[in-house]
Amino acid sequence: MTIQSAPDLSLNCGDCPIRHRAVCARCESDELKRLEDMKTYRSYEAGQTVVWAGDEMDFVASVVSGIATLTQALEDGRTQMVGLLLPSDFVGRPGRSRAAYTVTATSDLLMCSFRRKPFELMLAETPSVAQRLLQMTLDELDAAREWMLLLGRKSAREKIASLLAIIARRDATLRLTSPQGRINFDLPLTREAMADYLGLTLETVSRQISALKRDGVIELEGKRHVTVPDFDELLAEAGDDSDGGALI
Repeated sequence: MTIQSAPDLSLNCGDCPIRHRAVCARCESDELKRLEDMKTYRSYEAGQTVVWAGDEMDFVASVVSGIATLTQALEDGRTQMVGLLLPSDFVGRPGRSRAAYTVTATSDLLMCSFRRKPFELMLAETPSVAQRLLQMTLDELDAAREWMLLLGRKSAREKIASLLAIIARRDATLRLTSPQGRINFDLPLTREAMADYLGLTLETVSRQISALKRDGVIELEGKRHVTVPDFDELLAEAGDDSDGGALI
């Protein structure tokens, strides 16, 4: 996915690049003005922790550009990546004062954040925001169920192809296009991060990406720029049907 350059910090909500997909997607002008009054932009460098699991979290936010990971730690110190935050994804949970997961910027990250208490009040008073957040939550639940299938039943090759398809589909959505035919996108994750997220070794990830490239399913320019000559073929490699199932 192409990492967008940080927008002007005076950016109006109506001009936001994630406006059509974010939690504010259904807001009217007066509701956008209310969000404008409570928002601030937060930027993080790659590798920087946004919030630690269990810490007080006095804000909620939408990812504007970049990518972050959600991780959870066990008592013995082991950690597991449990989610990705891509542009337009929502960070934080209204009604919960502490972070459930550690959020870490994988690339340079820009978030549009809202003070939690005023946002919770607006959520109670503004059906359009509450309905949009509910829709996003249900979409996330569907994606989590599909991810359980991916991790539990798919082969290493299918896992890599599925992750590429997810990223390609989200990139197309942000560009207001459909993922079909020949498509291009920038991979926002290192191979190490892909291995962690997919439960594979680094060697397996590298080997499967090389195999997909050798078989003509993908083309690579450098380590990050990906071209998919035929998106349907990528979906077939992922074990998905033509609409990609419930993956987002």
